Amino acid sequence: MTAQQLKNSILQMAVQGKLVPQDPNDEPASVLLERIRAEKERLIKEKKIKREKNPSVIFKGADNTPYEKIGDEVRSLADEVPFDIPDSWEWVRMKYICQLIDGEKIQNASYHNLDARYMRGKAEPQTLNSGKYVSQGTYLILVDGENSGEVFIAPEDGYMGSTFKVLWITTQLFAPYVLKFIELYKEPLRNAKRGAAIPHLNKELFFNLPIPMPPIEEQRRIVEKIDEVSSAVSAYDIAYRKTESLNTAFPEALKKSILQEAVQGKLVPQDPSDEPAEALLERIRAEKQRLIKEGKIKKDKHESVIFRRDNSHYEKLDGVERCIDDELPFEIPESWAWTYLGNISFVTKLAGFEYTKYIAPALTNHGIPLFKGKNIQNGKLIEHFEGFIPETVSNELWRSQLSKRCLLTPYVGSIGNVAVFPGTYKAHLGSNVGKIEPYSGNGVLIEYILFYLRSTTGYEQLTKYKKATAQESISIDAIRNVLMPIPPLNEQERIVSAIDTALSIVQKL
Repeated sequence: MTAQQLKNSILQMAVQGKLVPQDPNDEPASVLLERIRAEKERLIKEKKIKREKNPSVIFKGADNTPYEKIGDEVRSLADEVPFDIPDSWEWVRMKYICQLIDGEKIQNASYHNLDARYMRGKAEPQTLNSGKYVSQGTYLILVDGENSGEVFIAPEDGYMGSTFKVLWITTQLFAPYVLKFIELYKEPLRNAKRGAAIPHLNKELFFNLPIPMPPIEEQRRIVEKIDEVSSAVSAYDIAYRKTESLNTAFPEALKKSILQEAVQGKLVPQDPSDEPAEALLERIRAEKQRLIKEGKIKKDKHESVIFRRDNSHYEKLDGVERCIDDELPFEIPESWAWTYLGNISFVTKLAGFEYTKYIAPALTNHGIPLFKGKNIQNGKLIEHFEGFIPETVSNELWRSQLSKRCLLTPYVGSIGNVAVFPGTYKAHLGSNVGKIEPYSGNGVLIEYILFYLRSTTGYEQLTKYKKATAQESISIDAIRNVLMPIPPLNEQERIVSAIDTALSIVQKL
């Protein structure tokens, strides 16, 4: 139960006569209603309020259920009133105790404009020299806008905003009780607004609301009790919000913890019989050399190899060796190895000239879909495409073609987002999205790469070189240079299986 639901529950108990006990010494509400009739007649004569066109009188019938008399017509209200009330209470319509009136029009006097934004403390006061004057303490009700039905108390003398009406409440009632009742119906009033361009308060609904009327002294006790428990409701609200925040944050934090433990070699045990990762990387290097010879990929201008020696890690780049222990984010098991994402996978994008020369002239409404950066959101593929190209054009641009299972990640916009392209249909890279395609089918599992890039360390590696421009961006080289730990292939399979199991459990939390 939210704090608002708890508050509404308290208000509901209050207007049903269940929040405070009845006192047999209280003057019954029927006497109170007579005084209200007398006051209204006086104000009508003074032309301060208008006479109702179809005045309503609600009374208890011989069967102890409420009836309403309008003119000569009498009808039962048994199906309209939502609950029973104590014997000392009476039912009335809101129009019997309230009216919506305008403020007094005055000119050549400076007062603040009491509009909704100022009353909520969200705007500085604006001074006007004329308007509809209201005095401090006047009840103002919003009649225009999304929050129609909300009541404010004028904090000072001023001109009421154009979206307000003065809410006149008979002085014979304890006005705060009426306001509590209106607050209970805030949502129904808001949901029943009329008007398309500018919604308005549904005055028919408002004026015809049946309001249970306790004796005046009980009204005071009810409001006093509501105010008394309001601090407890506020404390409950704080606790509820913290709990909700924890319930939201905990699964995500747990997911990240699981992924981080996995990529550090702490989720599943190592098996000494597993082929070490270094042998795996050697096979991938051989695969790369074959693809280079076949002209399918280009040779790295600055090929890097990371290796272990004397319990330290070194990088050999352009024939120069250097220790990189300080650059590694954590220790890994002996059977693992460090490498760069570009060493184990083909990382590319659609070149600008390819788009201009081949893609743009061939755009159509059907054919091979183009993946753009915005098609990757929250780790998922959004398969709503804005452009297509003929298959013949896609085949000419094999480098940026999507025909195999691979990873897609934006390099402009939502940097750090990664999703798996299933490879079950042909597609093509569009603008602002790169692909990560492992070189070997028996090398590094695409699922393992995905989980690593979604881990805390992987995300940091993927985003550490992002550029803060109008839209965040990174280079394709930055993606290639993501540093990542590689387990033996068999351990990768165990890690992926364990993560899948763990995440499915977390999903149910």
